[in-house]
Amino acid sequence: MSYTEDRSTIIAGGSTVRSTVETFLTSIEEQSSLHAFLHVNTDGVRCDSDASDERFAAGLARPLEGLVVAVKDNISVTGQPLTCASRMLEGFGPLYNATVIERLMDAGALVIGKTNMDEFAMGSSNETSAFGIVRNSVDPSRVPGGSSGGSAVAVSGGMCHVSLGSDTGGSIRQPAAFTGTYGLKPTYGRISRYGLVAFASSLDQIGIFSRTLPDMQATFDIIAGYDQMDATSVKNVSPLPSVSADQLRIAALPVAELKGCDPDIIAAYAGYLDALRATGAVVEEVSLPYSELWIPTYFILATAEASSNLARFDGVRYGLRAEAEDGDITTASRSDGFGPEVQRRIMLGTFVLSAGYGEAYYTKAQQARRLISDAYAKIFESYHAFALPTTPTTAFGIGDVKDPVQMWLSDYFTVSANIAGIPALSVPFGTDSKGLPIGMQLQGPMFGDERIMDIAATLASR
Repeated sequence: MSYTEDRSTIIAGGSTVRSTVETFLTSIEEQSSLHAFLHVNTDGVRCDSDASDERFAAGLARPLEGLVVAVKDNISVTGQPLTCASRMLEGFGPLYNATVIERLMDAGALVIGKTNMDEFAMGSSNETSAFGIVRNSVDPSRVPGGSSGGSAVAVSGGMCHVSLGSDTGGSIRQPAAFTGTYGLKPTYGRISRYGLVAFASSLDQIGIFSRTLPDMQATFDIIAGYDQMDATSVKNVSPLPSVSADQLRIAALPVAELKGCDPDIIAAYAGYLDALRATGAVVEEVSLPYSELWIPTYFILATAEASSNLARFDGVRYGLRAEAEDGDITTASRSDGFGPEVQRRIMLGTFVLSAGYGEAYYTKAQQARRLISDAYAKIFESYHAFALPTTPTTAFGIGDVKDPVQMWLSDYFTVSANIAGIPALSVPFGTDSKGLPIGMQLQGPMFGDERIMDIAATLASR
């Protein structure tokens, strides 16, 4: 159920927004075992759908009238919970809408509910949620990827038109690859972060899941743009111009550098590059320097910023307040409120920022970040986009990966875009020998968001 197709049908009188909403609500109920949603806005979305139908009937439909959106539960929506899938915020209700929510609602979109996620967006499998794991709609015995797994499953399972997630190191693109959907991580500063609960502020971005590129592009056009409420929002953006397929130059990560990838991923990647060439683009293998620094740089920066951002959850101002026999409410609340993965990252971040270690780790990571960003900038002087796989494997089984470091390595191909602040899009590209979805990635220069979506659209049309 593409929104673009639904809208045309509604305008022609062949359907209604209310009937579309009822279809999605039924789908959510029938697939409740996947645990994609933490909260379903049943009464609210029905009421909003009736209002949208009145607008269509009066010829007053707005740009996204009747678009049904699911929202990751770390993005603020008034009247709905904001838990970040953590006991720390269980029962908490926000006082304001995130900017992206305000823009969507003003354009006529309807929020159907809040989706499950890894706790405080920390995870790569959606197994760290305090309220239960999310299962992949393609194969419920497997993970959907994280941390935005609920949002990915909501789209892949046909429970909404599009969904919003957040991407700190691949948390949209990896679940998109695992569920066979499109997933966009925008240029840093292109979409407002106001109303997003911070994990790592210099890396986090709100992005989009969709089944079709027209739906993604329509949503992006509404939510992108400067926001005075977000100090990291970029003013006066000039999107990079589109380039005709026969003029495109695309750099590709050499196949020899796909260490640790499943054979099916390597084979699909070769086919992906051939498909790009078939559009008329020139595709050349180009090594990206400093790739060995991607994972260590990301996890030092991300854990350091998480340690700082999560310090506000102290059991005093808001959130869980635990009883403490010794009077130390903060320690008791943080011990009870945060799960093992969140505690692990807070401890790592505190360590890399501590006296005597900050220079050795955090400062070095910032220097490595500059090297990685400069390497990308050099590539984009000669090429319009960069192609590489989204993940080294397809979706793994629930409980199969128990080593935290091995779990972190599943983000190998995605973290570099967050480090450099560039846009990146995961594109569904076939399946492996088990029938599991494979995702391939397009990265672009700063403010090349529209360009990489256009390239993907050209690829999808063939």
